Amino acid sequence: MKKVLILGAGMVVKPMAEYLLENNFILKIATTTKEKADRMIKGHPNGSSLRWSTDETDILERLITEHDLTVSFLPYKYHLMVAKACVRCRKPLITTSYVQPEMQALDEDAKAAGIIILNEIGLDPGIDHMTAMKIIDHIHDRGGKVEEFYSLCGALPAPEAADNPLKYKFSWSPKGVVLASRNSALYLKKGKRVVIEPDNLFKDRFTYLFPGIGDLEVYPNRDSVSYINIYGISEASTMYRGTFRYKGWCETLDAIKALNMLDDTISDYSDMDYAGFLAERAGTDTSDLRRKVAMKLGIPEVSLAMEALGWLGFLSDEKINYGKTSPFEITANRMISKMLMSDNERDMVVMLHIFLATYPDGKKEVIKSSMLDFGSTATNTAVARTVALPAAIAAKMILEKKTVLTGVYRPVVPQIYIPILDELKTMGIEMKEVFGLSDSTPLPL
Repeated sequence: MKKVLILGAGMVVKPMAEYLLENNFILKIATTTKEKADRMIKGHPNGSSLRWSTDETDILERLITEHDLTVSFLPYKYHLMVAKACVRCRKPLITTSYVQPEMQALDEDAKAAGIIILNEIGLDPGIDHMTAMKIIDHIHDRGGKVEEFYSLCGALPAPEAADNPLKYKFSWSPKGVVLASRNSALYLKKGKRVVIEPDNLFKDRFTYLFPGIGDLEVYPNRDSVSYINIYGISEASTMYRGTFRYKGWCETLDAIKALNMLDDTISDYSDMDYAGFLAERAGTDTSDLRRKVAMKLGIPEVSLAMEALGWLGFLSDEKINYGKTSPFEITANRMISKMLMSDNERDMVVMLHIFLATYPDGKKEVIKSSMLDFGSTATNTAVARTVALPAAIAAKMILEKKTVLTGVYRPVVPQIYIPILDELKTMGIEMKEVFGLSDSTPLPL
């Protein structure tokens, strides 16, 4: 039987572990949290775990050598280290993370080693790429052009669980969610490049009515323009990738960033309470703090952002219980402590693609492709399924030699996306596609 090594045991690993064991692969999970790995394996005879940390590089290469394929669910900064080891050991690698330039630079080395390094094979990135390319290839096969393309995705609490002022709860990599709020963004709108600096990320938002859910806010997701080449749509005048949130998140995160609460500078916060921390960030004292912070932000005292800061406890005299740390750690950890999903709550994934296509005969059409997927509990989440299962199917496909591609890849070629989408459909994970909509259909931008 083929052997798979998974590095990490985070919130999205469980569905992959179950899938690989059900498909008769031998699985080892190497992680600092061995107990979490053991709970995923559930005593299955083909599963095992190992307590391992990323500084044990000598053990890493041995583990890779002993297995037929490695999957890295480590933080993205460790993927390059793992990829280089996989190249040396001539063993394929899968990650769900974005391809960094240093990873792309391994393309020729991976080809020489005869292996594939498949990245961005999760939800977003992942399912978004595959379902977009399916329609892009359909348009191109008919001689058409993609004039405008919008790809929007969000991992959110189900409506009944969105019961705090931010209307958000963490169902995946909590620190990663908060870190992503510090990104800049770039997209193409009607032929013009639009650059959004990190300070303005949450100001550049619009509202979109998602069927079955209602109004959601959208803000731009990283560098959309690079996907013009990745998707092969050089003809596009608009290329926009965005993130869905309920109303409340963008306004609050914009305030948090304006107060410099996500700064990495280390200071001593011994004996400080949360109100003192907020006052220090706002450059004021703690008397009449709500009014002073609202004035600093230029927003009403009665506003979503101020309600959220109060709900998070940043106006309280509760002790922080930190020594030397950063504002980012204080803020992120406070959000995580208040915003984790409880055991009886469910999450959801919302995804939407919108295309404006033109054809040689002059015809135009709008195409919409959408997905709404719900989890069942906090331990069986939609985001875990939709991140882990595409990667799990890809692992099976590589190990069964159903693809012989070598080099550094994203899942944007038919040899990869067609079989994966076909199997995801059998699991109830699929986009509903609507073709032939009028070109007068309103577009997001």
